[in-house]
Amino acid sequence: MIRGDEKILCRTPAPGKAPTRVPKWKYDAVRAAILKVLKREGEVYFSDLAEKVGDLLSARDRAELGSVAWHVTTVKLHMETEGEIRRLPGQGRQRLAVK
Repeated sequence: MIRGDEKILCRTPAPGKAPTRVPKWKYDAVRAAILKVLKREGEVYFSDLAEKVGDLLSARDRAELGSVAWHVTTVKLHMETEGEIRRLPGQGRQRLAVK
């Protein structure tokens, strides 16, 4: 199956940062996995998120995705700007939850 070339413009909450274009199939796969992890666990440390997402992706998706960590970071930032997920307050390691 050939994957489409449609792209998602991923924004970041950092002011002045240019958005990044990500293939829609990659965005959709990573977003679904992030939501599944957060709904299952309630909250998760950002430093653990890429591994947990990678565990949920199919072998084909992992092989074609490239850097799982880069895509998780890019999609996570966009999800924050869209209000789907949020950073939990507090000092120390960044924690995330569904909004």
